[in-house]
Amino acid sequence: MSVLSGKNIILGVTAGIAAYKSAFLTRLLIKKGANVKVVMTPSSKEFVTPLTLSTLSKNEVYSSFTNEDDDNAQWNNHVDIAQWGDLFIIAPATANTMSKMVSGTCDNLLLAVYLSAKCPVYYAPAMDLDMYKHPSTKDTFKKLNDFGNFQIPAEVGELASGLSGMGRMAEPQNIVSFVEKNILDQLPLKNKCILITAGPTYESIDPVRFIGNHSSGKMGYALAEAAASLGAQVKLISGPVSIKTNNEAIQVIDVSTAEEMYKASHEFFNNCDIAILSAAVADFTPKTVASQKIKKGKDCLTLELTKTKDILTSLSKIKKRQFLVGFALETQNELENAKTKLKKKNLDLIVLNSLNDQGAGFKINTNKITLISKDNKIIPYEVKSKKEVAFDILKYIIREIHV
Repeated sequence: MSVLSGKNIILGVTAGIAAYKSAFLTRLLIKKGANVKVVMTPSSKEFVTPLTLSTLSKNEVYSSFTNEDDDNAQWNNHVDIAQWGDLFIIAPATANTMSKMVSGTCDNLLLAVYLSAKCPVYYAPAMDLDMYKHPSTKDTFKKLNDFGNFQIPAEVGELASGLSGMGRMAEPQNIVSFVEKNILDQLPLKNKCILITAGPTYESIDPVRFIGNHSSGKMGYALAEAAASLGAQVKLISGPVSIKTNNEAIQVIDVSTAEEMYKASHEFFNNCDIAILSAAVADFTPKTVASQKIKKGKDCLTLELTKTKDILTSLSKIKKRQFLVGFALETQNELENAKTKLKKKNLDLIVLNSLNDQGAGFKINTNKITLISKDNKIIPYEVKSKKEVAFDILKYIIREIHV
């Protein structure tokens, strides 16, 4: 999954021959999972039609402040459009539009949106060779970059004039790659490896039956997705769950038993920077597993159970630079039990859940947590979606490790 997935992207299209590429760019952004709204300069409609871009973006295309064909239509609020965007890409960016961006000229809707935008702005220059080399253009580039905009470098190739040289707008795929890399380079967990465990473990009784728990894995998977969106490479050790992820930054290691999760955790722990163990690992497993299905011949069945290996404790004994996080799901004496677990297992942070709290627990989409730090600082949170909870946990960790 791309870092552009779920992003609201404003695509600005100006009046250059390269405007035809904006259709391909729109399609690529949609395929990356982005939401796209196109803003065109009036003259750009001579090069590519609003119908094409609205069809590809699945959104209305904006090119003027009002709908001139409808006297009763509401005006297109440039501030609303600007605030909607998580990022703004102007491609192609002509010499004329870029000079207006520098001077603050505001004679069309696209420029009004640009001047109102608080999100990152990317621009892809497109012009002929001599225009690109002109001193005024170089000065425009410098000022735009000084404003904090990101220039997507033009490419060498055949130009509309028939000349060949610098000034050709970057190809749509290269524009997307540039934006993705730029976003990743600024993410707080870039180059960090995070180990996350999720879901239950199943301890077999016989070939048919097992001992398990109600964990759905939703919290662990939310943590994995959030960590990946913040730039991390994630090793997700997952017990048997119905959730799937297509995120390229998440490597899923499927396990079933507590022993398998123990081995996988130790395999990946040494090379990780942060380990968050959110899985609901079985504390006990049958001492022996029947080779055949146990028949229902008696009124009762006695199982001899043996303790499983404690993954958190074992990792805490070998940790070096890793930031180790555990979860505590409690039903009574919650804070006291969580603090005891934090100290006993030598954790850097523990995430406390209480089944007594409404909105917390297994199989639901919300959670209510309290973070307890190594120095016993207690930070309670309100009920939130597990996605929001995941970001709360990661934001705290990022502050603690001074990323």
